[in-house]
Amino acid sequence: MTVPGNRRRRRRWDLTAVGAVLAALFLLPYLVMVLGSLKPRAEILRIPPTYLPQQWRPDNYATVWHTPETPLPFNLVSTLVIAVGGTLLVLAAAVPAAYHTARRRFPGKAAFLGLVLVTQMLQPTVLVTGLLREFFTLGINDTWLAMILVDGAFNLSFAVWILHSFFRGVPVELEEAAALDGLSRWQILTRVSLPLVWPGIVTATIFAFVSCWNEFAASLVILTTPENQPLSVALTKFIGQYDTAWQYVFAISTVGIVPVVILFALIEKRLVAGLTAGSVK
Repeated sequence: MTVPGNRRRRRRWDLTAVGAVLAALFLLPYLVMVLGSLKPRAEILRIPPTYLPQQWRPDNYATVWHTPETPLPFNLVSTLVIAVGGTLLVLAAAVPAAYHTARRRFPGKAAFLGLVLVTQMLQPTVLVTGLLREFFTLGINDTWLAMILVDGAFNLSFAVWILHSFFRGVPVELEEAAALDGLSRWQILTRVSLPLVWPGIVTATIFAFVSCWNEFAASLVILTTPENQPLSVALTKFIGQYDTAWQYVFAISTVGIVPVVILFALIEKRLVAGLTAGSVK
């Protein structure tokens, strides 16, 4: 007869094994990319392929870092500034908007939320011509500010929707008790509601940051100076019509995923802590 404790341990090991297999499947393409960035181009195109490099070429990173056609250090800084700026803009606008729609009744509320949802269906590619003319008129074309505004606008709708659902899940009684204790509306938002919706803020932050980090179409049109272009645009400089420098494509892609991995590593604790933070007044 199986002891319940042994059954639980066996189930835990089964789940661990399944998780390890799934993790390996998801990580395998990244491993191929990293190893490809350390190979010469001829070895990447070899048939049958070799998984481990026969000739290790870590100098691929040094070469791509100093290529005149693609100023990679400037591209990396540009990507970071645009992604961080766009994410902060999204959060600054989405938090009060979501809180207001979750706690207040006003005429046209359903229509407003529906309009927010409709804007999620649009992409910068559809409106890039109009945006380009508008930025020329404002004198901010080919600037980081232009891309921060674009990324912030097109990621705002998702953030509002996800935070709206989290704010609605916060019991109104907690805010009413805080109001009786003399807290202002702003204090209630920052000291009571926000700690309870940390998982939603983390979700919105991750979605907005990754979307801003990977944005390509609008950056390709709006940012024309090589130093202002993000990594997603700089990557295309090594992809030609008849030839592609795959070793450099893999190297830039590897550099591009490092900040995103760091973000997930830093924010994961916040996500777990947000599940219980703020529940005790």
